[in-house]
Amino acid sequence: MTPAIKSEALRGRNIAHGFFTRQGGVSEGLYATLNGSVGSNDKPEAVAENRRRMAATLGVEHLLVPFQIHSPDARVVDRPFTHAERPRCDALVTATRGLGLGVTGADCGIVLFADEEAQIIAAAHAGWKGALTGVLEATLATMEKLGAARQRVRAVLGPTIAQKSYEVGPEFFLRFSDEDKTYARFFAPAGRDKHFLFDLPGFIGFRFKSAGIGRFENLGLDTYGDETRFFSYRRATHRKEEDYGRLVAAIALV
Repeated sequence: MTPAIKSEALRGRNIAHGFFTRQGGVSEGLYATLNGSVGSNDKPEAVAENRRRMAATLGVEHLLVPFQIHSPDARVVDRPFTHAERPRCDALVTATRGLGLGVTGADCGIVLFADEEAQIIAAAHAGWKGALTGVLEATLATMEKLGAARQRVRAVLGPTIAQKSYEVGPEFFLRFSDEDKTYARFFAPAGRDKHFLFDLPGFIGFRFKSAGIGRFENLGLDTYGDETRFFSYRRATHRKEEDYGRLVAAIALV
């Protein structure tokens, strides 16, 4: 079994899930060891083996991950798809057993959803752009189309960059404040003039609360600050590394 972080909020009838760390795979170098990204420059056969191990841990044959584009788009899937068929979106929803739904991240929010009563699950990638433009709400709405009720839905935010590690410039702040002046509360002063520390986990939690979800849990895990367990795009950038691995969060009906 490949190591994975679990949440009590997602434990339930026929539901398997895991927030996988960077440990337990076969990748090497910058990608050591459980890199889940086909978009990295890692060896494709290593990524394929890593994903196979994740799927096996969930107890399924297929681990489906979309072609993520930082969008607000969610899609229903009811059968496996090939690499070439990957939908261009940032959330997958299903009521079909045996399909593992996954998303990748390396600082962005990776979120798993479940309505245990309706047996409907989802996975969403929520970076700042997706969270701002509505990917979380779109995921809930798509689950509802299959028969879920948002007051029953439980959602858990996995490893994500923490506010103390997420410095942004004035144009980033303006993007949010122009959308809603009250969003300024998710920004704290940084050490540099006109720079801020953005609370992405806090913003995601706010969006869920506003959407009327039944239960939301933030695991409180900082990708930037925990190099042993997590990949981080920002950490790799600060070190001027040429590439970086991605974490996977996945859920399945088994």
